[in-house]
Parts: sequence; structure tokens; C-alpha cells
Amino acid sequence: MRSKRIVFFTFGSLGDIYPVLALAREMQRRGNSSVVATSPCYRSLIEREGVVFHPVRPDVDIADPAVLRRAMDLRTGARYILRDILFPALQDSYDDTIAAAADADLIVTHPVALSSFLFARKSGLPWAAVALAPASLFSVYDPAVLGGMPFAEKYARLPPLFQRALRRTVALLVEPDWKSFRKLEKDLGLRPTRNPLLWTPEANLVLGLFSPVLGAPQSDWPANSHATGFPFLQHNDGNSPALREFLDSGAPPIVFTLGSAAVGAAGDFFQQSAEAAHALGRRAVLLVGRDRRNQPVGKLPPGVIAVPYAPHAIVFPRACVVVHQGGIGTTGEAMRAGRPMLVVPYSHDQPDHAARLKRLGVARSVPCKRYNATTAVREIGTLLESKMYADRAAEVGARVRAESGLNTACDLLADLLKQANPGEERLVKSVVGAAWVRDYLSPSGRPPVIPGDA
Repeated sequence: MRSKRIVFFTFGSLGDIYPVLALAREMQRRGNSSVVATSPCYRSLIEREGVVFHPVRPDVDIADPAVLRRAMDLRTGARYILRDILFPALQDSYDDTIAAAADADLIVTHPVALSSFLFARKSGLPWAAVALAPASLFSVYDPAVLGGMPFAEKYARLPPLFQRALRRTVALLVEPDWKSFRKLEKDLGLRPTRNPLLWTPEANLVLGLFSPVLGAPQSDWPANSHATGFPFLQHNDGNSPALREFLDSGAPPIVFTLGSAAVGAAGDFFQQSAEAAHALGRRAVLLVGRDRRNQPVGKLPPGVIAVPYAPHAIVFPRACVVVHQGGIGTTGEAMRAGRPMLVVPYSHDQPDHAARLKRLGVARSVPCKRYNATTAVREIGTLLESKMYADRAAEVGARVRAESGLNTACDLLADLLKQANPGEERLVKSVVGAAWVRDYLSPSGRPPVIPGDA
């Protein structure tokens, strides 16, 4: 009996790659054949973890600071990603998606891997969609704080009737940007669907790859949705000997990080952070990334070390406070570590995570434009002085560590694979789907209409 081939489609920063890679690696360990299909810049990372890689355009270097500065803009970042990166490459991306999904038994899609969303609807293959953060499930009973919207936290407290109207309004406002998506959708013979970035897709399974402590399941989530817990990736990168020696040589430091995306738009974050640590009389670790402009000017204060990178799973548990941007991957690791946090959100879903962490009682928050040494000293000082934050963070950390997000998510994927195989109808559809893929890839072929497609 051949192993099942599962193709995972994703796009974005490491916070988007790591959870999907963790699933792929675990499903492979269970005897399946996993493929991660994403931007070419991640080939070495994925292959280093022993998983097959397949390139999907756009061929953009997600770690390029010039790209990240535009992508992380609070008001225009999402539009830049869509209009300047994703939509111009949509047909190429779809062609790559077809090639990656050849002979697939199951496809797993990411919200921003738009071509895979179209392919899933066209092919009829078993389909699991991932929601990396609570904001992607759009509950009117647990609304997200929308980055870039004035008074967003106040709007998030308004009742469900308002939330429904707001969601419809946002959908209407962004629809003109989706012309290329709608054209390809029409060319494929698919009826127009709701905007996949504003509505949960009609997949066979929806995996909320986050802790229910951060986003509890809601009554208006799709019936096939699950908050699995974070599928943490235990990967092979380690911290430097200099950092290990620093961590072992004194009191727990404050750890300052901007993850893998906001670090490209850091501005003077690390300069201000070094000054704040010195003013507080605290040791500090600055995870500055690989952009030399992030290095603080001049000699670092005593007890402060700057390194390009360290796995959050290693360094966060050694911290007294974690200062971070609120990306979902960083948020999960900070919650698991059980340490108080100061969240400095930049864009996208980061303001929503900041608001959720504040409601949990584990964090304080400062918008990135208001972050400086003075505000950092005040906010970090409050976190250090109030036992409430430490106690609550420890409680949340214990709950997150008790979850088994990776196993839960992979058990659900395994169940979907089992359900997809036994019936004759599924076999016929698989044969037709395989023929369609072959015809699509043939220069002379035209994709036939798949039975049941509308």
C-alpha cells in the first residue's frame, strides 16, 4: 500500500512556514509522503528538515528588508502584499500549484496561498485549510482588532450586528483589488466565492493552529473547525555559544525580538530597547536579525548582547520579560514560555494578538510608533513590579505546554485521509482529478470539467 501524498501550500514569513513545516514533518513521520510548496527562498530550510520542497511563485525573498518594510506598514502593508506581490503572479502561482499537487491525496492550504484556494475548489481533492491565528476565523462573537483601522480596539467591543456589517463593508471596499483573482476564478469555471481573506474557506477541515487559550472556539466558526493548539516546530537551528554563555552567566534578561517579519522594519527599536534595559539596570538579549542597520549605534551597555538569531523556544524560557511584535509564531512561543510580555505590534494580525494577550492578563502593549526608551522603561517596569503578570503568565504557560497542538492537528489530518479513501465515488473523482492535472500540464490539453464542480 503506497503512502499518502500530502501537499502543504503556504506563503509568508517564518511564522507562516514553521507551523506548516511542523505538520508536514509529523505526517511524514507517521508514514505519509509530505511536500511543502511555497516561495523558492525557503527551499534550503524545508529540505534541511527532511521534507520535499516544491517551488510556487511569486519568487520573492521574504527576508529582504526592502520587502518587509513595505509589507509591515500598518495601513498599506496588506494591500502591498496582494497588489504588488501575489496578484501579478497569480497565474504563474496557479501553474506551480497544479504541478505541486500532482498525485496528491490531500492538500492543505494557507489563507494567503491564493492559488491553492482556487485549485482546491477546482480539483475536488480532500482539502484542509489552516487558520494560523484567531483573526482568520472571523467570529462576530470574538471579533479581531483590525490593524490599520482607527479605534480598532473600540470597534472590536461592539455587538455582533455591528461586526457583521463591518465585515461586509470591508469586503466591499477591498473587492476592486481582486480583479485578477476573479478573472482566474471565472476562467476555471468556478462560481464567484467570498473573499478568501475575509471568510473561512469551504474546506473539508479547518485547522485553527493556535491555542484555545488565545482564541476559544466560537459558535459561528464552521462546524468542521478546531482550535488544535500551537504546532510548535522543534527545528535544528541552535543558539550561539556566546549567547549560551551569556544566559548562563547572570540573572534572567529581558529578551527583545521582532520575529522574522517586523525585524525588517525595525527602525530604532533595538537602539531604544538597549537604552531601556540600561535604564532599568537589567540584562538584555537583542535578537536583531541580519540587517546591519538594526545594530544599536556605538558600544552596547554592560549586560546587553545583540545576536542575529536564536530559537525563541530556547531563549524565551530564560527571560524575565519578553518584548515582541505580536506575530503568531512569536506569540505562541512567548505564551508557552510563561513569561510576561510587552507587545509592540506593527501590522496585520499583530494588534489583535496584543489585545488578546492584554485580556489574558499576561501582557502590556505599546503601538510601534509610540515605542521608545521612555515608554519601554515604564511598561517593562510595571511588568516586573507587578506579581500579577508573572503569576498569570506562568498559569497560561502551563496550559499551553499541556496542549498537544501538533498531534491534535495531525490526528485530524489523518482522519480526513481515512474518510477520503474508502468510497468508489472518491476513487472515480481521484482518477478524473489526476487526468485533469495531466491535461492541464500538457501544452495541447484543456482541463475538463470535474464532475460535481460548479
